[in-house]
Amino acid sequence: MDYRVTAPAAAHCTLQLPASKSISNRALIINALAHGKVSPSPLAQCDDVDAMRHALSSESRHINVGPAGTAMRFLTAFFAAHDGRTVVLDGDERMRHRPIGVLVDALRHMGAGIDYVGQEGFPPLHITGRRLAGGTVDIDGSVSSQFISALLMIAPVAGGMTLNIKGELVSRPYVDMTMALMRHYGVDAQWRGMTIVVPAGNYLATPLTIEADWSAAANWLALQALMPQSMITLTGLSAHSVQGDSAIVEMMAPLGVKAAWADAHCLRLLPASSTTPLPDVVQEKACDCYERDMSATPDLVPVLATTLCLRRVPFELTGLSTLRIKESDRVAALVTQLAKLGYRLASDECSMSYDGNHIATGGGVVLDAMGDHRMAMALALTATRHSGIVIHNGEVVTKSYPLYWDHLAQAGFVVER
Repeated sequence: MDYRVTAPAAAHCTLQLPASKSISNRALIINALAHGKVSPSPLAQCDDVDAMRHALSSESRHINVGPAGTAMRFLTAFFAAHDGRTVVLDGDERMRHRPIGVLVDALRHMGAGIDYVGQEGFPPLHITGRRLAGGTVDIDGSVSSQFISALLMIAPVAGGMTLNIKGELVSRPYVDMTMALMRHYGVDAQWRGMTIVVPAGNYLATPLTIEADWSAAANWLALQALMPQSMITLTGLSAHSVQGDSAIVEMMAPLGVKAAWADAHCLRLLPASSTTPLPDVVQEKACDCYERDMSATPDLVPVLATTLCLRRVPFELTGLSTLRIKESDRVAALVTQLAKLGYRLASDECSMSYDGNHIATGGGVVLDAMGDHRMAMALALTATRHSGIVIHNGEVVTKSYPLYWDHLAQAGFVVER
């Protein structure tokens, strides 16, 4: 479906952001390992979490999670540790090209019965659940932090684990999030250098209130940077979040975004003209060239890179290796789609840069979301600088933020479908 987007001069709105899908999916796995005694709430209402909920409640031998990468990785470990259960775990065509061999090898080392149905190293997987033996396991940390989180969550029921992380660890905040949730449910995993030690044990039945999604919030901080006279209030967030993407507040400070906590769960984005003192937010000077290693927070690259281009701020973003195997190849997607608007980005396997120059283009440009929810949301920001913007395949936002287009309309955008 195509979405034609027209931006107002400024946005004025109060939004209840969706619950975190990253926390929701981890909590669902841990809750299932605790035999479902206490359900976490509020769960994120989005495709990825729906896929996880369906898979965990299904008794089918064939489970298809579609494009839900988190569900694919976490469920691979979950079903491998589910003694007596046999499933074929599959996804959509893109999922069949997203590597999973590093996780499968680690699980096989623990005694898992996993076979590839098609291409070696990729879904679909035929999984025969067994009682696994944890012990000492080595894993490459450079491909996906979700592999590590998947192993950590089943480690207590597998008799404990000493997980040695080899090479560079990408997206460490997501591993820390997993460990924080495990701690909430009674299992205290600990870092020892680049090793994580998980004791044997059982998860406790404990209520969990899920905070709002900082990855969703990032789009609104970006809009504040692009429309500085806006006044946007975001509710449901946590000032002391376990989500690494909360770093977006600090990332946007050099672009003039003023953010202040009204209370521990309400963040206000203030107009550039505001003189409200902000004691809890580091104030930084505007930058002439933006440089940042994004390896800890790769999901923020589409929204940050798009914002910097629209502001015509030269930048170099590094640590992008994992973006090639997301819902789209996000590096290639950003390069091709932003070029349609006159922004020429240079890229290699691990970095992306922009020199601040712009080539004028005509209006009415169709930008393709490439089947990727984060690309769709980031590309919608281009309406703040360009007229006649159309986002093709914009319905993919349902993967994480189904109300995104409605919230844009609530903020004063005209969204025509």
